[in-house]
Amino acid sequence: MKKIVTKLQHFTSYVTMSSTIDQQYVEKTLAGDTMAFGYLVEKYQDFVFTIAVRILKSKEEAEEVAQDSFIKAFESLSSYRGEAKFSSWLYSIVYRKALDSLRKNKKHRGIELIEDITEGTVESIDNALQFLQDEERKKAIRDCIGKLSESEAAIITFYYFEDLSVREISGITELSEENIKVKLFRSRKKLFTLLKHSILPEISNTNGRAI
Repeated sequence: MKKIVTKLQHFTSYVTMSSTIDQQYVEKTLAGDTMAFGYLVEKYQDFVFTIAVRILKSKEEAEEVAQDSFIKAFESLSSYRGEAKFSSWLYSIVYRKALDSLRKNKKHRGIELIEDITEGTVESIDNALQFLQDEERKKAIRDCIGKLSESEAAIITFYYFEDLSVREISGITELSEENIKVKLFRSRKKLFTLLKHSILPEISNTNGRAI
């Protein structure tokens, strides 16, 4: 899986420095410098939108939820105690906002298709993804993640795209760490199944041969 989705390599020093900078801007905002919050919005707006759209499957709804999440974060900033990273605290807000939107609109999507995935299949999928151009590869992965259920798509995104730990994801989603591990395992298998059915036939047709 790590070959399919390249995890961002965060060094401990970088994470510490980033968290310290976030805390400084939080304190500036609480001290009355509302413009300081703009730094936090600019820094996290792309990933906040990504989380929202992975859950809601709609750009329009995701944009609204992302905006509402930042408003909520700004209004609730005094409740942020710094016990977790600011980013994790923010992601928990967008995660809940997105789920609230789903419940409000009574929407739920996702597949239950899971196949046995062997190491040979994983290697074939990885080879197929390497064959694709960068943008094609990103789109293929994005499209397949979009077919996962809301919680699965969010957890996969937190784990592989933001490099969050199981404990951090547990704090954001309010699910137990054991539950997160189970969902990660099932989500990976579903994602491989989707990639197998969408990527391998496409590459085979393009090359005129099976991978």
